[in-house]
Amino acid sequence: MLCGVSLPIITATRYVLPLREGGSLPGVVEGNDLGTYVLKFHGAGQGPKALVAEVVVGELFRRLGLRVPELKLMELDPAIGKSEPDEEIQDLLIRSAGLNLAVDFLPGSFGYDGSSGKPDDATQARILWLDAFVANVDRSWRNTNLLVWHKNLWLIDHGAALYFHHSWMSAEKFTGLPYDATDHVFRDVAPAVPDIDSQLAAEITPELLTEVIGLVPDEWIAPGDRERYLDHLTARLADRSAWLPGGAR
Repeated sequence: MLCGVSLPIITATRYVLPLREGGSLPGVVEGNDLGTYVLKFHGAGQGPKALVAEVVVGELFRRLGLRVPELKLMELDPAIGKSEPDEEIQDLLIRSAGLNLAVDFLPGSFGYDGSSGKPDDATQARILWLDAFVANVDRSWRNTNLLVWHKNLWLIDHGAALYFHHSWMSAEKFTGLPYDATDHVFRDVAPAVPDIDSQLAAEITPELLTEVIGLVPDEWIAPGDRERYLDHLTARLADRSAWLPGGAR
């Protein structure tokens, strides 16, 4: 069984407001550590697998030098939902009793639109390579899932990545699954991606993958699935010719 050091665990003390930009209806919540978070619920329509992807991808990206808001686990008492007047939100809060994913709220941040906080080409290429590796389909100009905060770029919302786990396609199939970068926000740097391929691939060791997969709490993952995530990602890393943006060299 793969295991690792847990993410910090805090408790929700107040539900502040919903964020209606996405279909999963995350909410702004205050925690008992006096912090404010965007809370993503295991009872949302996408289910706990979206939270698994958030943890594995977000923490992998962080360890590879990209800025991702701090992730914590948050205990939610269903009593918080009983006083919520909106029935949809009340149902979601009650369904999501227990552990959920808290993402550090970045006050005053704004969505990246290419006009400010633009990263250098090397950083853009790094993001594109990593999105291709984890099959993240949600980084287009329609929804960049990038925030600018204090003039720095922050990566958010990785629940759509690792989509092989929704039907558990074989590791062999995932290995050769092409990545379509034509809609990616940083598609213009695709020709530079092969230049950093060997370096990035070397940074993603089995130990690193084991560590980030081990951060997922048992409540969100079936027995044996940690090994399946490791097998799928290790296989994709070993044969990058099919999915590498810019073409293999």
